[in-house]
Amino acid sequence: MRQIISGLAIVIFGATLAMAADRPNVILIMADDMGWGETSYRGHPVLKTPNLDAMAAAGLRFERFYAGAPNCSPTRATVMTGRTNDRGGTLNHGYSLHRQAKTIAQAMQKAGYVTGHFGKWHLNGFSGPGAPIFGTDTHSPGVFGFQTWLSVTNFFDRDPILSRNGEFEEFRGDSSEIIMAEAIKFIDQQKAGNKPFFTVIWYGSPHAPFVADAADKAEFDGLNELSRNHYGELVAMDRSIGTLRKALAEKGLAENTLVWFNSDNGGLPEVKPGTVGHLRNFKGSMYEGGLRVPGIVHWPAGIKPRVTNFPGGTFDIFPTIVDVVGLPEDSMVKPVDGLSLKPLFSEELATRAKPMGFRHTGRGALIDNDWKVVKNRLAGEKVELYDLKNDPSEKTDLAAEKPEIAARLAKQLADFSASVDRSQQGLDYPEGKLLPGDPGTRPWMNMPEYRAMFDKWANRPEFKTTIEQAKNPTKAKQKKKKAAN
Repeated sequence: MRQIISGLAIVIFGATLAMAADRPNVILIMADDMGWGETSYRGHPVLKTPNLDAMAAAGLRFERFYAGAPNCSPTRATVMTGRTNDRGGTLNHGYSLHRQAKTIAQAMQKAGYVTGHFGKWHLNGFSGPGAPIFGTDTHSPGVFGFQTWLSVTNFFDRDPILSRNGEFEEFRGDSSEIIMAEAIKFIDQQKAGNKPFFTVIWYGSPHAPFVADAADKAEFDGLNELSRNHYGELVAMDRSIGTLRKALAEKGLAENTLVWFNSDNGGLPEVKPGTVGHLRNFKGSMYEGGLRVPGIVHWPAGIKPRVTNFPGGTFDIFPTIVDVVGLPEDSMVKPVDGLSLKPLFSEELATRAKPMGFRHTGRGALIDNDWKVVKNRLAGEKVELYDLKNDPSEKTDLAAEKPEIAARLAKQLADFSASVDRSQQGLDYPEGKLLPGDPGTRPWMNMPEYRAMFDKWANRPEFKTTIEQAKNPTKAKQKKKKAAN
């Protein structure tokens, strides 16, 4: 009997190892303020993105992929939780994520993956330009499941100071290439140890202030300086994607590594030529130009390459990885707003079973396949209805013409919003309430640990103005008032 049990144990253990070996490595990549129209595969008039083009041609390219919210921190919260941003307390940019949230990094770590975060974090409750994160931060990447992190609070640019698990390091060069090089070192370490890896690479580009290398912006000589630098940053970011793809191929990891690329919100209005293609509005808006973003999933072992019109979003990433890796369902706090897109990897799907709800700063939107309602005041009566299949630019409001569809989607949006209200009270967590300790949002320059760095950072271009304003708030206000007049 002992021999039978022992033999059975060996079979089960062997099967478990085989399953683990078949699981893909996972890399999530996110651009910062890259619009839906900013790729050459979508026909941008001046920008060339050969590496994203190659990734899209060999993977699943979404025509309708959506950021979970129209700006940065909230969308990041949807990636981490599979839930809309307001459920976890990330109400706007610079808001923290609830410590009670369950994250994709925590789930992957429990499943035996080595987890690493590289770049912009923006889920620890700090506004202002990106600053390196202290090891004592109560909402650092490490707290939310990342064993290794080289991170910064918010947007960052050339020659940044980054925090490696709480230790500050200075770097030289383009920010996209820096964090990609560091992520590849992390991947090298896991390959050497024969360990699966979960790697999150969140760029600071092409977010303002725009500072590109002279060679990267040279091809945009006909544009104004702001636009030249913006597009130059995207050239460097695209090149870093190529660096990753080459590294994975050389290491024999490309076949079974799932790489997911998207942006955190729509494009910017001040950049010319345009950033959102034919879509309406820009970052910060609940219209398509604010929410629809580039989306590509590349996984040779598990995806049939093609272009899909199926609607997906950043809240689908966690549920999809749960399905792909075989994580337990309780990896996510319920209710989950996203759904698994794994079935889409092998065949085209006709309709999405679950509508996509969006809530941000008192506004809401809901997409049910080809139909979309927008309420720019959730508390108000006005509802706008758009047929995205025939009117992707949202030029014609059909609410008066099709009142039954408008009413149905408005009811779905109201129900979704009421569910989010319950979540905001902490009712989804085991404790049945919110625990104290989530900071919400606050300027990092007001915190004692950062103020202690003022003299050291005073002449750094990314911090100079911020520190001057923090030291002399009255003078800063007077200067701002004078400029306005």
